[in-house]
Amino acid sequence: MSDFKIGIDSYGLDPLQLSPMEVLKWAHRNGAEGVQFSGLAPEMRSKIDRYYLKDLKQYADSMNLYLEWGGFQHIPRDMSSWGRKEIFESNSEVAEEASTLGVRIVRSCSGGLMRWNPKNPETGILLKETADELRSQLQILRDHNVIMAIETHFEFTTFELLRMFEMCEVEPGDCIGICLDTMNLMTMLEHPLFATERVLPWIVSTHVKDGYVIFNDAGLITFPTEIGGGIVDFEGIVRLLKQIPAEINLNIEDHGGSFILPIKDISFVKGFPDADAVELLCLLHQAEKAKGKGCSVTERSNWPEICEERMRSNISKLKSILDVAE
Repeated sequence: MSDFKIGIDSYGLDPLQLSPMEVLKWAHRNGAEGVQFSGLAPEMRSKIDRYYLKDLKQYADSMNLYLEWGGFQHIPRDMSSWGRKEIFESNSEVAEEASTLGVRIVRSCSGGLMRWNPKNPETGILLKETADELRSQLQILRDHNVIMAIETHFEFTTFELLRMFEMCEVEPGDCIGICLDTMNLMTMLEHPLFATERVLPWIVSTHVKDGYVIFNDAGLITFPTEIGGGIVDFEGIVRLLKQIPAEINLNIEDHGGSFILPIKDISFVKGFPDADAVELLCLLHQAEKAKGKGCSVTERSNWPEICEERMRSNISKLKSILDVAE
């Protein structure tokens, strides 16, 4: 038997517009062992109160499903206008929701791709603002016994997250950690296995997502794939995660779409001052190997048609990978 529980992130089923209760039912019916709720649509969030949360917990317990929550934000800016944004009160509400659910892990994501436009604020500025904001929220997290799991998204690299934790004066095992998204690391010019090892003590949650990297006119494109259809070394990552003394759930995330990495533009590459030459060469090597293989992007517009089938397949394939990695 595996040391890990395999669940899903609710984002993969977003096109179905399921209620949280229906997501739990889908997960149980399709062999998942839990659900991470990345976030709720505004119309659904307006219906959430402490009674609903208690019912949700009871329903999950009745099917022996774990729960992870979402809705935290860490960058105190509107990621479209870049104006200052109040997140203290909203994070306090989410922490209280998690406490009502009896959930410790709460994913945090603010947006991203800021480096893709040179007019956006510098990453160093946003990193300092984020650290300043989070220091003011540490007591809230501790009071509610929750951990803010900052996703390896398109905001900060693992190198920068480590610097931010140092600025926040927190240590592994405290109230801030990392939700490791295995595919997003490639979009931030990081090698999934190397990056996982770099932040291993901080990992408290996951987005298990496979992906590919291919060449295009601007440089590279990354995109999600079905688990087992990409280049992420899940066996290697699982072996690393086994070293973590705390329980880590494997939350499968998947979606359509792709991301352009204009690495031929020197100004873009300069936006990643920590980029490791060996890791970048590994990604380029993978892109070279992909030539002629017909690797194709699943467009976001096509995701609603295939989301259920692919999420079911992801669950099955991740179970097979775990069996091999044992």
